[in-house]
Amino acid sequence: MKNDIEFMRLAFEQARKSYEEGGVPVGAVMVENGRVIASGYNRRVQDGDPVSHGEMDCIRKAGRRSRYDNVTLYTTLSPCMMCSGTIVQFGIRNVVVGENRNFRGNIGFLEQNGVNVLLLNDPECETLMARFISERPDLWDEDVAGDL
Repeated sequence: MKNDIEFMRLAFEQARKSYEEGGVPVGAVMVENGRVIASGYNRRVQDGDPVSHGEMDCIRKAGRRSRYDNVTLYTTLSPCMMCSGTIVQFGIRNVVVGENRNFRGNIGFLEQNGVNVLLLNDPECETLMARFISERPDLWDEDVAGDL
């Protein structure tokens, strides 16, 4: 659990970076054998790319891999269906989620498809996302496209 909290702090720093750039504060890191192999954050606003969610940016930065079943993906917010589908598609077996109060996401879908999910209920992840939603409801609605 201690390592999960440490890696979530790194994902949170990615989320904060996106927030500071005017983007949606979702960050992610991918870990293999106790080592971060990729990090990313939601870049929809910054890049004008509707599919550049935090998890997608992180997976993209990890690059091609023959297998993903030995990695753990840490994400500050419960993944949307697009990101959940990508997690399942590439066989990522372990996902640690910072929070799901601001967005329920698709934890059930992940679990139904064999993904081990740990929900941390991290107060910093929750507070930053709630702040963003109150400040920029237009961007939040655009990002989740009514998937509440």
